[in-house]
Amino acid sequence: MRAVVQRVTRASVTVNGEVVGEIGNGLVVLLGIARDDTEKDAIYLIEKIAALRIFDDATGVMNVSVKDVNSALLIVSQFTLYGDVRRGLRPSWSDAAPPEVAEPLYEYFVEKSRALVNKVETGSFRKMMLVELVNDGPVTLMLDSRKLF
Repeated sequence: MRAVVQRVTRASVTVNGEVVGEIGNGLVVLLGIARDDTEKDAIYLIEKIAALRIFDDATGVMNVSVKDVNSALLIVSQFTLYGDVRRGLRPSWSDAAPPEVAEPLYEYFVEKSRALVNKVETGSFRKMMLVELVNDGPVTLMLDSRKLF
């Protein structure tokens, strides 16, 4: 399971002209699910994301988490994080989980997120979405439940 995590001052997801998820200060989590991911991968990633010390403390040092500052998560499913372009120019999606595998794991990830963070918003699974965000810092991290980048 992969995540691109961006600290934001605000973010939203729009589907068919309707805002389906919106947050102020917090983290946008673009979440990709691999074909062999399990609930263990989801637990590892959400526990890591919720505890990341990437918000400023009172002295201006990145030392507190999204939980500590009572901020929000906006979780957006993004299978394209598993796009492989090592050969050719057209991405291969062979490592991405098919929808019938990915959707339950995405929902599980969201459910576990809600147990750790007060406010969790989402995009819409398997829909064309417009994601708007204002990256704060900028702070952007890539996480993977199985390997380091």
